[in-house]
Amino acid sequence: MTDPQTLATDTPSALARLMAGIAERHPHIAPGPVDDAPNPNEPGHPEYHRRRRADWALTRWQTATPPRYRHADATHPEVQAWADRVATDPDTAGNLLLTGTTGTGKTHQAYGALRRIAAAGPHVYEVRAITAADMYGLLRPKGSDRGAEEELRRLARVPLLLLDDLGSAKASEFTEEVTYRLVNERYNACRPTIYTSNLPARAASGGPDLTSALGERIVSRLSEDTTVVAMTGHDRRRRPAA
Repeated sequence: MTDPQTLATDTPSALARLMAGIAERHPHIAPGPVDDAPNPNEPGHPEYHRRRRADWALTRWQTATPPRYRHADATHPEVQAWADRVATDPDTAGNLLLTGTTGTGKTHQAYGALRRIAAAGPHVYEVRAITAADMYGLLRPKGSDRGAEEELRRLARVPLLLLDDLGSAKASEFTEEVTYRLVNERYNACRPTIYTSNLPARAASGGPDLTSALGERIVSRLSEDTTVVAMTGHDRRRRPAA
């Protein structure tokens, strides 16, 4: 019986003799190139796994997105850049605040940003989208079967959150305290959040703004690491007069 070590040692020479025999019998056949490069369509290649993650994340995005915004696309360069930072390193990306009057496309860009992040194939993609009005309703007594504290904890800890129409509710001690707790926990944990608001962060002329609606301590935390994008233009929901 041949010793395994001897067989392993002799294998290269046996292969060489075999190849030499083939070349002698079939001199007209030249050996072709061997394509041993990694294939992005096969498991083991990083691109293959990135695409699998993207497919899964886009399914999650579609589940979290209302039908009206399932064709949303982030077209604003600053929104695109922020989404790319989140996909690459969510811990350092900061927040995104989209401001502007009604109908300027804030919510469309917000859902588009969430879609762009999903399409990048991040390793973690857990998202929640909610309006500020719905959040306050959820967190009021008897607003949820889970209880206000559990609902607030879920919103504060989800890796990616869209809070739409911030500052639209009537200011009160309740809304300020709830918003502060949410913003503060996400701020401390460096969890990226998209906020949209009809109000500017600070109004230069002394008019209504997020500071007057939410309070200084909330806006102070938002201002440190938040990309602010002012959306302009007419109300896209209104048809132009004939």
